[in-house]
Amino acid sequence: MKAWENNIRKVTPYTPGEQPNQPDMIKLNTNENPYPPAPGVQRVLREMNGELLRLYPDPAAGVLVKAIADRYHLGEDQVFVGVGSDDVLAMCFLTFFNSKKPILFPDITYSFYDVWAELFRIPYERPPLDEGFHIRKEDYFRENGGVVFPNPNAPTGVEMPLEDIEDILKANPDVIVIVDEAYVDFGACSALPLIEKYENLLVVQTFSKSRSLAGMRIGFACGNPVLIKYLNDVKYSFNSYTMDRTALAAGVEAIKDEAYFQETCSKIMETRERAKGELKKLGFSFQDSKSNFIFAEHESCPAAELFQALREQHIYVRYFPKGRTGNHLRITIGTPREMEAFFAFLRKYLKKN
Repeated sequence: MKAWENNIRKVTPYTPGEQPNQPDMIKLNTNENPYPPAPGVQRVLREMNGELLRLYPDPAAGVLVKAIADRYHLGEDQVFVGVGSDDVLAMCFLTFFNSKKPILFPDITYSFYDVWAELFRIPYERPPLDEGFHIRKEDYFRENGGVVFPNPNAPTGVEMPLEDIEDILKANPDVIVIVDEAYVDFGACSALPLIEKYENLLVVQTFSKSRSLAGMRIGFACGNPVLIKYLNDVKYSFNSYTMDRTALAAGVEAIKDEAYFQETCSKIMETRERAKGELKKLGFSFQDSKSNFIFAEHESCPAAELFQALREQHIYVRYFPKGRTGNHLRITIGTPREMEAFFAFLRKYLKKN
């Protein structure tokens, strides 16, 4: 190692889901929405004046902040936006988790949390989920430097009841509690109503899943105006112009079309419930999912074998080979046609093997 390498900030990076590009593929591996964005999104992108791209976007992202605030009946000073919820969460870690005490998040959860903690040199501990992959609220009733967890959790899809979230908040009045709601729109209860009651609560959501804008990168946080101010102070110290003009325009149109949003979420939830029945028939077991994916284990066929067999047919799911997740596949909910092709292959493969 060269001397100058001693002072380099080193970290094991997050591993994103594979992004294949096959014309005949069925892509069920990265929890994207199988339906296109709202019609207004496509219209506004077609009509955008390209000459305006020579100008910087609004650093305050005012039009998008207002649209989000109006949709959720909040003040504009209660909303922070960023380049996907990953950017928002990274800003939260950087802003709020600066204690010498460890922050707490589950041992099986979104795998970016420990990456950010390592990157920013934040001490952390990971209380284990129970045998059914549920978060045990009591594990968070102890001294800490902050709390963060997804609800529903990833990659399990398990929802924590709102009353348990409130119990965690009551037990942690002196630290920031972040609820990461990337998948909340698929049937779970949001903690947003609690932000008026608990000044230390931040709720983070994304446009990537339920609003079909994974390719545009839009995320947001809602909370006490004081917390939002602190987040903006850090953002302006890091990158003033986080949201580009296309993202602002697309985001506004996506959140305006409530009917389309409800329609696509309902279709995904209906397909998910049918998929649960098919998976059970095929010998899979799983916890009840309130997300746009199912985290499943087969009774006899190893996950690694299924993952590879599916991949050879250009059917992509996500496989987490380590630890307690090592025999599970995370299956994103696609269109009914995609899911039927997925199940047709499984029926044939499992019967043969």
